[in-house]
Amino acid sequence: MSMPFFRAAIAAVFLCGVAEAAEQTGDKEPDPVVATVNGEEIRLSDVGYAQESLPDQYRQVPLNAVYRLLVNSLVNAKLAAAAARAEGMHERDDIKRRLAHIHEQLLERAYMIRYIDDKITEDALKERYDAMAKEMGESEEIKARHILLETESKAKEIIAELKDGADFAELAKERSSGPSKDQGGDLGFFTKEQMVPAFTEAAFALKKGQITETPVQTRFGWHVIKIEDRRAVKPPIYNEAKQALRGEISQELGAALIGELRAKSVIKKFKPDGSPLDEPAATPGAATPGAGQ
Repeated sequence: MSMPFFRAAIAAVFLCGVAEAAEQTGDKEPDPVVATVNGEEIRLSDVGYAQESLPDQYRQVPLNAVYRLLVNSLVNAKLAAAAARAEGMHERDDIKRRLAHIHEQLLERAYMIRYIDDKITEDALKERYDAMAKEMGESEEIKARHILLETESKAKEIIAELKDGADFAELAKERSSGPSKDQGGDLGFFTKEQMVPAFTEAAFALKKGQITETPVQTRFGWHVIKIEDRRAVKPPIYNEAKQALRGEISQELGAALIGELRAKSVIKKFKPDGSPLDEPAATPGAATPGAGQ
């Protein structure tokens, strides 16, 4: 995921956190003052912005869990920033350039969020869901067991024993080297995309109850496969899929928007020594990953 879309996702988390914190503290004002430093206000939204800069594991926790820590951090920042201004550090060129960079990042995020939110309507989400459900409904998944062996000859011995009436699950427990051996080789239900090609091709060619006539080789070893059931893939319900679909559409819209902006612009890039940077010609309208950073 490129940075513009990542920032948009973080912003959505932040807004939810602010609303949650306001509700839990009983504040009716959407952005209440949470501290003052020499008369300067720190608001709840400032706490949310501070949470955005935390490591990933802390961004995922409820805002109230890190609330006191963040407020104290903001108070300290206010005090140190005031001291820096008193010494005139805010007039330094390097500080101004960094502030300008932060300013552009904030504008980028706000613009992307507004653009994407305007496009992702409930109708758009339901349309994407219907297409996904139709595609999934036309696909199939199978339930299988397998026995993994180190050599082809050992796999052939297993097939011979199975033809003589041996129990597949018991042989898997006794002889398989795969991680599913304790479950009798049970792999559960899976789709074609979830297994390596050679295994998928052999498994999906079998009917319910059938066992492979010859061993199947993959990078893991030699497999003997039994199909226990087949069924059409059941799509998740709309509410379960909604958030993932929103993320999927957001990435597509963001990439398309950046592609349009780049296509209408004159962009020149240079190497660290200032000489021209030669790049392969981009596909018209295609976005570059991480554009806007």
